[in-house]
Amino acid sequence: MKHFIRKNCLLFFVLVFVFTSNTNLQAQPSAFDLKIEQITSGSKHHFFGYIGQCQTIPWNASNRYILGMEIENIDRLPKPEEAATIFIIDTQNDNKIIRLDKTNAWNPQQGTMFYWNPLAPETQFFFNDRDVKTGKIFTVIYDIEKKKRVREFCFEDTPIGNGGVAADGSAWLGINYGRLARLRLVTGYPEALDWSKDEIAPRDDGIFVVDVKTGKKRLLVSYLQLDKKLRESNPGLKHDGLFINHTLWNRDANRVYFYARAGWSGQKGKRVNQPFSINIDGTGLTLHETFIGGHPEWAEGNLVIGIHKDEAGENDLQVLYNVDTKQIEGHLGNPEIFPKPGADVSLSPNGNWFANGYSKSDKNYYAIYRRSDGAFIRSEGIDKGGYSGDIRIDPAPRWNRTNDAILVPGIAENGTRQMFVIKVHEK
Repeated sequence: MKHFIRKNCLLFFVLVFVFTSNTNLQAQPSAFDLKIEQITSGSKHHFFGYIGQCQTIPWNASNRYILGMEIENIDRLPKPEEAATIFIIDTQNDNKIIRLDKTNAWNPQQGTMFYWNPLAPETQFFFNDRDVKTGKIFTVIYDIEKKKRVREFCFEDTPIGNGGVAADGSAWLGINYGRLARLRLVTGYPEALDWSKDEIAPRDDGIFVVDVKTGKKRLLVSYLQLDKKLRESNPGLKHDGLFINHTLWNRDANRVYFYARAGWSGQKGKRVNQPFSINIDGTGLTLHETFIGGHPEWAEGNLVIGIHKDEAGENDLQVLYNVDTKQIEGHLGNPEIFPKPGADVSLSPNGNWFANGYSKSDKNYYAIYRRSDGAFIRSEGIDKGGYSGDIRIDPAPRWNRTNDAILVPGIAENGTRQMFVIKVHEK
């Protein structure tokens, strides 16, 4: 009898140890807490767009105004003539919406590629627009003090739109959104002009660099160059046309990480989803054999944050990948902190706070992680509705400038898409 009691007591303590070990991270009191606030409302839909990679910050320099868009429908992609209203939210005036302009170049995933102008971050921002008659895309700089457009970047031969603004404000990356819409609808603007549609790897299309001061553009890398690189490692490659997605500036504004893709939207041939990097002067075009997920984020220096298996090949980790050495050089947290490290991620401006937004059922959740000490917390779920495919509502976290809040999307109680802020309160 004593042996039976001792045996069962031992089993009890083993089970308690295993249980508490697996739940220890959740049981630990957090060093901070989160507060979710819905900042837009009404019968119309309001959203920002794009993932918060590469310091895509919705707030202006003083943190007073937040950029957003107002639209009528979220159950389908927009028609070319259906404009979205561009506004700012005055956070110091009861979150009042101030409507400024309209754009015909947008989609439910990326919005219109908003970026506050790093050279005038208090008052100016970038967005994309379209000439509805010609279908040509162009990029705009708007000034909220002057209440007008102060610059338009229009290229008749290559009508490109902004794909990312350098952190120093010196330039923006231009891509052909007509080609993107044709080859993967969710990444472009439906029915935008595609001047390179007759070629699967054109020499006059790819990623452009537009100098903000002079307005001049140059082709950084062409589809033809990318196709040649791909065939060096896969001579028998067949595809119906390359397109480029996620043109991501690093924090030093001297390098770009991006994806060359093919095989989406019913295309024939093998699917291509190949990461590349290139120096902003056009040198150092590099094909990366290690795939770290479709939503990476630049960290400091040459490090990119993404997803990869651990050494045993069992668990997905939020890893740090060095684009110079082509090696995984560490990771953030662990699988218990980041259950889906390949989801939408964003690093704060100061580099200390990391947000991972992931979906589960019909809700989006956020894991907030402090790199300095490994402290973390997970948010409550925010409804994302049953939308999927080209009109899905991804988690897309975007940090503010004071590193203590993220802007996220969600579905309000009345069924409309609205903007939410998750504030981080340190204890």
